[in-house]
Amino acid sequence: MSVDAWASLPDDERGELVDGLLVEEEVPDYDHESIVTWLVFALYGWVVPRGGFVFGSETKLALRPGVGRKPDVSVFLPGGAVPPRHGPGRVAPDILVEVISSSARDVRRDRIDKAADYAAFGVRFYWLLDPDDRTFEIFELQAGGYLGVLAASGGVIDVPGCAGLRLDLDALWAEVDRLA
Repeated sequence: MSVDAWASLPDDERGELVDGLLVEEEVPDYDHESIVTWLVFALYGWVVPRGGFVFGSETKLALRPGVGRKPDVSVFLPGGAVPPRHGPGRVAPDILVEVISSSARDVRRDRIDKAADYAAFGVRFYWLLDPDDRTFEIFELQAGGYLGVLAASGGVIDVPGCAGLRLDLDALWAEVDRLA
């Protein structure tokens, strides 16, 4: 399947495109969606007034022929690339975020497979949030792949590459803890 064929699938046809095949994507739970929503709101309040963009989970990115991904959160920083109004994104966002699901297959997909895909696409920052371990990691693209530049589990952090952006991880985990 081509990236364009994948991008034109009906909205209820779930999956990502890997090596030309439609593969099942992880099914998000309430922990996952709570974190995505919290991040989108936090990032929106910082990036949009500065002229950037933030998008949620169903945004499709055409990474290369035969590979299309749908990251949990995509951020285009001010002064950088501007995403299209329609169709799959073909320019790299500045930040891509994945919330790690609990299954071993999904951990591998987020930590290894997607990291390699996003690095090859040219995404500058890759963020991983793990609700089970309560960790937040930021990786920055270097020659040859991603290098970890921040790892935290609580407190208020100043986000590398995003001057003036502070995230309160204790508030994030408190939001997750409100779930039954």
